[in-house]
Amino acid sequence: MHPTGTLRGIAAMLLACAFFACMDALLKNLAGHYPPVQVMALRGLTALPLVCLYIAWRREAAGVFNRRLRWPLHLLRTGLNMAMLVLFVHGLKTLGLAEAYTLTFIAPLLMVLIAVPLLGESILPRHWIAIGLGFVGVVIALRPEQDAFLSTGAVAILVAAVCYALSNMLGRLISRTEPSTALVFWTTAGMALGGSLLAAPHWVPIQAEHMWVLAGLAVSGFLGQLAIAEAFRHGQAAAIAPFEYSALAWALVLDWVFWQAAPDAWTLGGGALIIASGLWLARSEAPRSVQKEQKAA
Repeated sequence: MHPTGTLRGIAAMLLACAFFACMDALLKNLAGHYPPVQVMALRGLTALPLVCLYIAWRREAAGVFNRRLRWPLHLLRTGLNMAMLVLFVHGLKTLGLAEAYTLTFIAPLLMVLIAVPLLGESILPRHWIAIGLGFVGVVIALRPEQDAFLSTGAVAILVAAVCYALSNMLGRLISRTEPSTALVFWTTAGMALGGSLLAAPHWVPIQAEHMWVLAGLAVSGFLGQLAIAEAFRHGQAAAIAPFEYSALAWALVLDWVFWQAAPDAWTLGGGALIIASGLWLARSEAPRSVQKEQKAA
């Protein structure tokens, strides 16, 4: 039996975390050379051609440009994504990738809380346990210094996490009646067009050596957007949110590859707790997913 519903959403979330971790590493590279608003615009401009090709391949242009789309929700979600990316890039200029990830891991907690009034979802005890254990694992693994939390960059990352949580919950609300391609296209187009207009007065010429970074940014950002839209389209937010913590594993790999930073015993121990909480939740969700599929059949 193929995984459906919540399990399908979990698989999509794991892929999204992998793609976005690669994108974040590239954003950190660009943050040292260009203004945050320009980096956000480049994020949209590089991904937009891929998004258009994907829509043409899926033959879903009619759904993307449908007049019945809930435009106020799309505009709000696009604005949240733009603010989130600008704030995150600003934070990366002063914080390390690991420190930034520590702060953004409040997003799963926020998504569970937002899902109750916005989506009418219920929160089961096992969801709280998994999220709590995952967050404890993050604190154990990364042990951020107190000074980092008091900086301007840390505040920017925290606000970005709030924008990210709100954006994902709006995406789930919109996807109940509209295709995922509409979410991806309008978010990307908003960053490309709106970001370019905002960045134009202080635009910095693109350096030739950064072309490969932009190419990687386009691919990772495009695939990440598709995966995150699918994740919250098919699964319950409370069940999917804990798998945001899987980004920690990718952060450890990227830290080693790009900055030669090896994890210590505390980091490995915290990571093990995060993975264990996610696997436990996946196992507990499997019977419910099968039962729902059988009832639907």
